[in-house]
Amino acid sequence: MDTATERPAPTAEVALAADFSAIHYAQCWEDADVLLRALAIRSGDRCLSVASGGENSLSLLVGDPGVVVAVDLSPVQIALVELKRSAIRLFDHADALRFVGLAPCVDRLRLYRSLRPALPSSVAAYWDANQDKVAGGICACGRFERYLALFRRFVLPLIHSPTEIAAMFVPRTPAERRHYFDAVWNNRRWRALYRLFFSRAVMARIGRDPSFFRYVDDDVGAAMAARVERGLTEGDPAANPYLHWFAYGRYADTLPHAWRAENFEAIRGRVDRLELRTQSIEAALAAAPAASIDRFNLSDIFEYVSPPAAARMFEDICRCGRPGARVAYWNMMVLREAPSHLAGRLRHLDALSERLYRQAATYFYRAFRVDEVAGQADDGH
Repeated sequence: MDTATERPAPTAEVALAADFSAIHYAQCWEDADVLLRALAIRSGDRCLSVASGGENSLSLLVGDPGVVVAVDLSPVQIALVELKRSAIRLFDHADALRFVGLAPCVDRLRLYRSLRPALPSSVAAYWDANQDKVAGGICACGRFERYLALFRRFVLPLIHSPTEIAAMFVPRTPAERRHYFDAVWNNRRWRALYRLFFSRAVMARIGRDPSFFRYVDDDVGAAMAARVERGLTEGDPAANPYLHWFAYGRYADTLPHAWRAENFEAIRGRVDRLELRTQSIEAALAAAPAASIDRFNLSDIFEYVSPPAAARMFEDICRCGRPGARVAYWNMMVLREAPSHLAGRLRHLDALSERLYRQAATYFYRAFRVDEVAGQADDGH
């Protein structure tokens, strides 16, 4: 059988530089609604997904795949996803939201004790030692979420009053949103403090691992300022869950896809199709048999590695993707796509990519890419 298991598993380049002993992201910060439109999952599909905070891998289950293999280099990220999966399996929707920290709860540790027997022993050991994270709501316990909380608590109040912040979330027409941004929101304090707080220096110190910026050449603060302007004017803040979290640390009625009531039962009914692996995406791709994967959710992994390492991953995608397989990934600070020598094997779906990028509620990305493995997909899986 033509598999890549006969060669040594590649070393994940990012693992050589980044610290994976703590939770970096307690939630997924890519728009799952856009992701699902891009991947167009069919019943029985085999999906490979970057685990991260878990929400987007869980959202893939709504498409009725045969299996979602969710991988992450970090065992603590896998422990996070396992805890969310157990909450979905054992609790009703209301209690699941309360437990993970998306609704108020006075005793999360009681809920934790009720689901603890269902956890793998290593996962239970991690959360037993980190019950403060459980008590505070696991969706807020990541390094990036704590960074956003610092901005929300200490910086945003220096820029705008509570009334001005609330007014940003009043439903408006695009022209009215532009007027409010120009006349009220975009004051000198906003321009200076937002750009400073979301600069490369500050983000690398307290928001993201410094190694994540190895291949970034742009002015990060300026880029993030331009993107939030687009999110506040071209998009509708009133309907944007990520902007609600940014401003208030909660989602109110604008939940991300995986946590909405209308998706909960479908995810719960298929949650055991989610296979969790502590593994690099490079190793997962290299080990996959030829023509074995139908859908790839790859987050923004390509900008964390060198161009040669990214090219090797794209080559493995071409090998292990079935004909017609869809590949979705994001660029935040570094533009990366499949190298030109793979043009005959991996087709860029440029029009779809651009349309979906414009629809994304996660305004802070630079680009969204959708590719398709060459060849006609058959009806079997």
